[in-house]
Amino acid sequence: MSSSRPSQSSVSSSRSKHGARVIAQTIVDAKLHADFEESSSTFDYSSSVRNTNSASENRQLRSDKVTTSFLHQIQKGKIIQPFGCLLAVDEKTFKVIAFSENAPEMLTMVSHAVPSVGDYPVLGIGTDIRTIFASPSASALYKALGFGEVSLLNPILVHCKTSGKPFYAIIHRVSGSVIIDFEPVKPYEVPMTAAGALQSYKLAAKAITRLQSLPSGNVERLWDTMVQEVFELTGYDRVMAYKFHEDDHGEVVSEITKPGLASYLGLHYPATDIPQAARFLFMKNKVRMICDCRAKNVKVHQDENLPFDLTLCGSTLRAPHGCHALFMENMNSIASLVMAVVVNEGEEEGADSNSSMPQKRKKLWGLVVCHHETPRFVPFPLRYACEFLAQVFAIHVNRELELENQVLEKNILRTQTLLCDMLMRDAPLGIVTQNPNIMDLVKCDGAALLYKSKIWRLGITPTDYQLRDIAVWLSEYHADSTGLSTDSLCDAGYPGALALGDTVCGMAAVRVTLNDMIFWFRSHTAAEIRWGGARHEPGATDDGTKMHPRSSFKAFLEVVKDRSVPWKDFEMDAIHSLQLILRNAVKDIEATDLNTNIIHSKINDLKIDGAQELEAVTSEMVRLIETATVPIFAVDLDGMINGWNAKISELTGLPVVGAIGKHILTLVEDSSVDTVKHMLQLALEGKEEKNVQFEIKRHHTEEDRGSISLVVNACASRDLHESVVGICFVAQDITGQKVVMDKFTRIEGDYKAIVQNPNPLIPPIFGTDEFGWCCEWNPAMAKLSGWEREEVIDKMLLGEVFAIHMACCRLKNQEAFVNLGIVLNNAMSGRESEKVPFGFFTRSGKYVECLLCVSKKLDSEGTVTGAFCFLQLASQELQQALHLQRMTQQTALKRLKAIAYMKRQIRNPLSGIIFSRKMLEGTDLGEEQQRLLFTSAQCQRQLNKILDDSDLDSIIEGYLDLEMVEFTLQDVFVAAISQAMIKSNEKGIRILRDLPEDSMTEILYGDCIRLQQVVADFLLTSVNFTRSGGHVAISVRLTKDQIGDSVQLANLEFRISHAGGGVPEGLLSQMFGNNGDVSEEGISLLVSRKLVKLMNGDVQYLRDAGSSTFVICMEVAVAQKKSRT
Repeated sequence: MSSSRPSQSSVSSSRSKHGARVIAQTIVDAKLHADFEESSSTFDYSSSVRNTNSASENRQLRSDKVTTSFLHQIQKGKIIQPFGCLLAVDEKTFKVIAFSENAPEMLTMVSHAVPSVGDYPVLGIGTDIRTIFASPSASALYKALGFGEVSLLNPILVHCKTSGKPFYAIIHRVSGSVIIDFEPVKPYEVPMTAAGALQSYKLAAKAITRLQSLPSGNVERLWDTMVQEVFELTGYDRVMAYKFHEDDHGEVVSEITKPGLASYLGLHYPATDIPQAARFLFMKNKVRMICDCRAKNVKVHQDENLPFDLTLCGSTLRAPHGCHALFMENMNSIASLVMAVVVNEGEEEGADSNSSMPQKRKKLWGLVVCHHETPRFVPFPLRYACEFLAQVFAIHVNRELELENQVLEKNILRTQTLLCDMLMRDAPLGIVTQNPNIMDLVKCDGAALLYKSKIWRLGITPTDYQLRDIAVWLSEYHADSTGLSTDSLCDAGYPGALALGDTVCGMAAVRVTLNDMIFWFRSHTAAEIRWGGARHEPGATDDGTKMHPRSSFKAFLEVVKDRSVPWKDFEMDAIHSLQLILRNAVKDIEATDLNTNIIHSKINDLKIDGAQELEAVTSEMVRLIETATVPIFAVDLDGMINGWNAKISELTGLPVVGAIGKHILTLVEDSSVDTVKHMLQLALEGKEEKNVQFEIKRHHTEEDRGSISLVVNACASRDLHESVVGICFVAQDITGQKVVMDKFTRIEGDYKAIVQNPNPLIPPIFGTDEFGWCCEWNPAMAKLSGWEREEVIDKMLLGEVFAIHMACCRLKNQEAFVNLGIVLNNAMSGRESEKVPFGFFTRSGKYVECLLCVSKKLDSEGTVTGAFCFLQLASQELQQALHLQRMTQQTALKRLKAIAYMKRQIRNPLSGIIFSRKMLEGTDLGEEQQRLLFTSAQCQRQLNKILDDSDLDSIIEGYLDLEMVEFTLQDVFVAAISQAMIKSNEKGIRILRDLPEDSMTEILYGDCIRLQQVVADFLLTSVNFTRSGGHVAISVRLTKDQIGDSVQLANLEFRISHAGGGVPEGLLSQMFGNNGDVSEEGISLLVSRKLVKLMNGDVQYLRDAGSSTFVICMEVAVAQKKSRT
């Protein structure tokens, strides 16, 4: 759809556009469904999709009644699939308020081979369900209905009173009622049907392990692995990963089939194939099974006295709608199993940013779809396992999306750099005449610049005549906007869109001036889409009147044939950045460098402030390391110890002098070498590992004391370039806890002696039996959580004790809940469990972060009977140390960001100044004007140098590379003196010059811009400390030394004298590096002195009666050219 760029955030814009699209698409879905219901035998799906989309785009579709009916049928439909039966029960009385027609036969059936003797229950409205089932089953249902998160108990195994037949009872709540689906259980499946979600997780254990072992950054491999695992787990003929795009159309991104089936890989489908209402249901009921699309559905009868219609949206038995059943039959998919993949989209609008538990918005990323050519039933435990597997898959997809967003952010930074590069050249023509050009800014098929009535075209674009016509149309119909972005010029209302054909469909255009514009163009979407099926032939035809994957694909191509890929928000941000910078560059060609000194001063102030704050941060970190009560040590890039605090010295018995200079790997136990080596490698790459355990050697004189166990967080130290220059390790000594845990894991009989021991060395422990019920909760855990043992014992560990909502210990999000289920399942399956980060909210609302270690619980025969969970908590001192570290790092980072922002923003007007100067150079100027222009250019070059000075250490430590060019002192001093003129004029100070002409015109060889910076800095300092009305004198003396036959050195001595008390001693101490606390002026003088030393010189400050003098000496080469006359 056409849209002028709104003045709101990209996120809010995306949400509002998506909300509008969902509403519009729901109306389209309803119209299609109504067409099908009215004429199912002659229903032409492809043309209906095409016509309905066209209608919805070009005129408002008045179909409120149709839409309401469609939504009501989906949400309040009263039919189910026949593979099970359904009862709805009043939650207070346990009496039936609705039942499916097949429920009486399935649940109260008796053998008719023997005449009936005695009373048997009759099932109908008002029947107490406890009379239908055997006593243990009735008790199990009664207990389950009192459970908060009842879905976590599913499935519950029950037996009918009359027939003894086993069923799975799958329960969910709706508005004061309980819906119970009953699915028959085959006798041989009964032994594997222990209650609870934890049992179902075990079925997916292998698949989960494979997903978790995958490296990040390869989303295609993630899709393929998920599809392969579901294929093996469920046994369906075809399994596909189906991804929704931003415009809600779908694409098969991965697929596996049994031999002989046609491939759907690469097919795109219109959004109508999966209606918006169905997508909403997938967000609520994340696994959907259809056993036989051709089976006759069963009606559900509801108590007529109920004041509301029951909704069956959450029922596992809910029947498919007519459209979908026909679609399945036409593609010879008789049975299906679909899993929703739900990911995070961002924080909810209006959420409290200071909240400890921000709410995440969720979205349906896609589906994992299974098809079978014959009827197929999958037992509920396996479906539950699939749901859990889909949740794990969603977590990994979410991480990949976050990585993708990071790549997009880097892309934005790249484009910003590209913009500056474009404008430092010949703006604005350089953006189309040089490389890179505007086509490199965003993905497009063509671009054009209309500037001063001339046109420059790149790639696939309209003709010159058509471009002028588009510009006129934009001026007439979009005069109030600064541009336009659309994926369809036809829908945007451009009259000449049809004449452009399908080679140009989408356009992004921005206005630079009233008559100058930049355009980007994209071809139609279908040009980028390819059918991936191996059996598809170019000439193959399909019956487009049927609902079939190929007809859906055909319908999709029809819908998008006049559309391009939509413009993404980050692409439009880059385009608008270019627009703003170009406007600044061409808006005021008379702008000069009047503000250059002000800009110089501002960036200098910022750099000084940043340096001071970073110095304070460094001092605080040094103090922290030296005085902390937790072990802290640091290494350089080579792994050599360069920091070793008192606590680590006390623990190891190794004094500071003995540790400094040793390699870290020589100090740890052999068993920990690989762990530490890996940790170092990651830290040097900028990846800071947390909560890593390793053993470090003791150096005490006592023998046999064993090693020290540490849990360590790595913190990378960075310079101003964000490069890692070292690693600091903040540790916690857990040696005592580890000894207790080791003893605990060796005990095979009575665990309680240790679990219930109040010894402070016993860490917080809780446990679960094999069915998922909490069976242990020691005193340390009760103290930590605020929940007493008797309050949690015999509650479901996953769901009542730990859950996202309505639990004793609330978890932050679904990912934390899923991860807890994984580690519990791994332990009870006999796999070794690594320590994993874990966190929960205590009874008082405090969030606790710790490490979780899970061990299997064995009986005397070695059978796994549950799991024990140990929590390792950071000591209070470590928490304080980490908090201070985070705060200091945040302070430094904020300062670095401020500096980076200022440098970025200063470059934009600087580009405009440079552009203006270049334009002036092309005009007729007098000799004096040309001289002033040259001085302006020298000052601009100096400002650019300062903006590039992000690494002050390179100057202070003496490893900065100087630029070597030919220059004269005349150019240097004119530019340097000009920078002091505003201040000297304000104070009425005269600048006296003793500058011999032969010295001024000698051609020298060196870094003239750095020399200019030095002279300007010392001259301005002298002006600042001279009384108003006084004078400052500057003189130059140049002597030459001959080295060999061809090389001459120039010895330069500059003297800058000023009257008055002179520069304060404290400031001079800072210049000579003798004072740790550096002021703004002090750091500037220090840097200038260090630059002089890089030029084989130094600075002196001489005090005489009534005056003081800076004496600056240095060496530069004399160029092998004659002097200028």
